[in-house]
Amino acid sequence: MHDAYEPVPILEKLPLQIDCLAAWDDWLLVGTKPGHLLLYRIKKDAGTNRFEVTLEKSNKNFSKKIQQLFVVSQYKILVSLLENNIHVHDLLTFQQITVVSKARGATLFACDLQQSSSGEAKLRMCVAVKRKIQLYYWKDRDFHELQGDVAAPDVPKSMAWCENSICVGFKRDYYLIRMDGRGSVKELFPTGKQLEPLVAPLADGKVAVGQDDLTVVLNEEGVCTQKCALNWTDIPVAMEHQPPYIIAVLPRYVEIRTLEPRLLVQSIELQRPRFLTSAGSNVVYVASNHFVWRLVPISIASQIRQLLQDKQFELALQLAKMKDDSDADKRQQIHHIQNLFAFNLFCQKRFDDSMQVFAKLGTDPTHVIGLYPDLLPTDYRKQLHYPNPLPALSGAELEKAHLALIDYLTQKRSHLVKQLNDSDPSTTSPLMEGTPTIKSRKKLLQIIDTTLLKCYLHNVCTNECISIVI
Repeated sequence: MHDAYEPVPILEKLPLQIDCLAAWDDWLLVGTKPGHLLLYRIKKDAGTNRFEVTLEKSNKNFSKKIQQLFVVSQYKILVSLLENNIHVHDLLTFQQITVVSKARGATLFACDLQQSSSGEAKLRMCVAVKRKIQLYYWKDRDFHELQGDVAAPDVPKSMAWCENSICVGFKRDYYLIRMDGRGSVKELFPTGKQLEPLVAPLADGKVAVGQDDLTVVLNEEGVCTQKCALNWTDIPVAMEHQPPYIIAVLPRYVEIRTLEPRLLVQSIELQRPRFLTSAGSNVVYVASNHFVWRLVPISIASQIRQLLQDKQFELALQLAKMKDDSDADKRQQIHHIQNLFAFNLFCQKRFDDSMQVFAKLGTDPTHVIGLYPDLLPTDYRKQLHYPNPLPALSGAELEKAHLALIDYLTQKRSHLVKQLNDSDPSTTSPLMEGTPTIKSRKKLLQIIDTTLLKCYLHNVCTNECISIVI
């Protein structure tokens, strides 16, 4: 495990009990049990993980009961479930814009904001009213019916949009409702033993669906897209996707995991966390009944260093691709991590996999040959450097390693021969930065041919020795 986030207290010992949260940009909305709506401005101090927290507005008469909040900053509106009805307020003044009168008796809603290729935003909303799901779209400062109501088998407990479907969790089962004009309903699987089902939208248009301490990822067809489920240490009560991480609130922890590869990244112990919301990328808030924390990301550079020490190359590559570096610096770091990954595959004695990665990277073949004993001249071999000590190879392992090297060098030789008359051939790169490479194609071909001969002779001798023993 490594640290991906640091929890920083934002609000402590709030006298009013928190019932829901919403956030955008530098703003945090807190809905409380007495029906007060609190608006905080959260400004980060430059160069530190400290925050200046200011209560900008306190609306004591917002509602008798605030059940759910959702901010649509693109339209500057706040959608809320108040006293079992859907209300829309202006995000700046909190003046009421509209009430969805047909949604009286609502117990739950879920919004979906789609960005078209032209940059235009389209807001859709589904609302659970008893055993029906109502569908709306936002236009001209009001919600309009998208299509007819969809009958549900029970009262929805949790739901989220999944492209052109809605995944709904009921008391006992999960269902998928297709937005095909007919409201086709597909039964998925039981919710498990947990009292409340959990459906959370993911950044790539899919949904994460909970079944006790397991989470599976579904697409809009209701098909599982991961080979294995995520396995949490307890039953999640809330979930947010902050690629490459999935953050879940458990009864005593906030747990951070990744889908690919399936890793437990970090466990953060907090006092009875219950709520989770985000204000976009890298702005995540966790709340209990009277406390709010912000999860501040650890710098990507620090995370990558720790991941490379732990040999978690796949996750390190994902983070490297997310860095704000220049394209050249980003390519260089990604290339370095891939070389470390290929080297680690070799040390794990996954020789074929290792050679395939080195071939794609264009690593200098002499640096690859140097991984093997007694194939390069001693003087040249001493100039080569590797991240860790090389594995000791002998017997059947060495023969298997030689066979993988033969395939790799044969491929490299064919590629080099085709380039002999090119005026601007592709160049090779070092396995470790600062290690010399062979510039001459003819010299490189000679080394490859000599190495291939040594490998063939070694394998022939080994096979003859085995025959004599038999």
